[in-house]
Amino acid sequence: MKYNLLGNTGVLVSELCFGTMTFGGQGYWEAIGRQTQDEANALLKTAVDAGINFIDTANVYSYGQSEQILGQGLKQAGLSRNELFIATKVRGRMSAGVNQVGLSRYHIFQSVEESLQRLQMDHVDLLYVHGVDAATSVEQVVHSLHDLVTSGKVRYIGVCNWPAWMVMKALSIAKQHGWHEFVAMQYFYAVANRDVEQELLPLALDQHLGFMPWSPLAGGFLSGKFTRNQTNTGGQSRRDSFDFPVIDKEKAYDIIDVLIRLSENYNVSAAEVALAWVRQQKGITSTIIGAKTPEQLTSNIHSTTFDLSAAILEELNTVSQPEKRYPGWMVERQMGDRLPVADKK
Repeated sequence: MKYNLLGNTGVLVSELCFGTMTFGGQGYWEAIGRQTQDEANALLKTAVDAGINFIDTANVYSYGQSEQILGQGLKQAGLSRNELFIATKVRGRMSAGVNQVGLSRYHIFQSVEESLQRLQMDHVDLLYVHGVDAATSVEQVVHSLHDLVTSGKVRYIGVCNWPAWMVMKALSIAKQHGWHEFVAMQYFYAVANRDVEQELLPLALDQHLGFMPWSPLAGGFLSGKFTRNQTNTGGQSRRDSFDFPVIDKEKAYDIIDVLIRLSENYNVSAAEVALAWVRQQKGITSTIIGAKTPEQLTSNIHSTTFDLSAAILEELNTVSQPEKRYPGWMVERQMGDRLPVADKK
């Protein structure tokens, strides 16, 4: 396992981050995973024994069950809290109350207190805002996050699922006021969906923010279980009943054909090839992986033991090449006579 710097924080995190969205399985989240406490303990032990020191959860995962199982699991598995970097999130609806959702100061502070209780911790290392809240100003959100860091209950702050312009606005507001800034970004990124390459990854690189891809297997679609001739796994994948995140499936099938062929060449699974592709992209800090069994987790972790060659990366880049969107194609066109100058910077 290799370790990468999380932005400019000086903190080293493992190149894989263990995601706990499968813990619990309450209500809406049952389709994603139903890992019990004992099963979660085994997964946590497997991850940490392999060198993973970065663990990701969210208050909304199984409406608090994931955090609760994680906190208890660290104790039951005998894992040192001080050796781990724990991330959780805030924004999602936690109950029916009118203020039990969003990024108001009221909800942020209340949610963090409840997360700490469930996790049995006095602080979290990284708190992400888990999406946009159009009812709350960006300035108020950033101010609230700054105060949380100052309080000591949160060490660092990050952002998930915001558009690039909003992230940059938040960074500018924080810089203007001398407040704590985002240090991390968590976004959907897989070889079957490369939308973040247009604006978000370049932003992370320019602003020296850590970048954590979620769902690098596109919700299991790139696991090798799905092909044009096998569009349903009979319940072996959450995609059968929970068709998310959104991808162009016809294009994804072309990508899967290549992944399966390459997996045979490398003597690994198609999922491992897909994970290796994400890990080797420029600007990636730690790829978030989840699993339902220790065997599945071990296979995912194995993806860090080999690198795809430049020729293989190019083949995957070609078959997965996204449609160029404006103004990206215009910028590329106009930079044709300026790239030599830009390269010298």
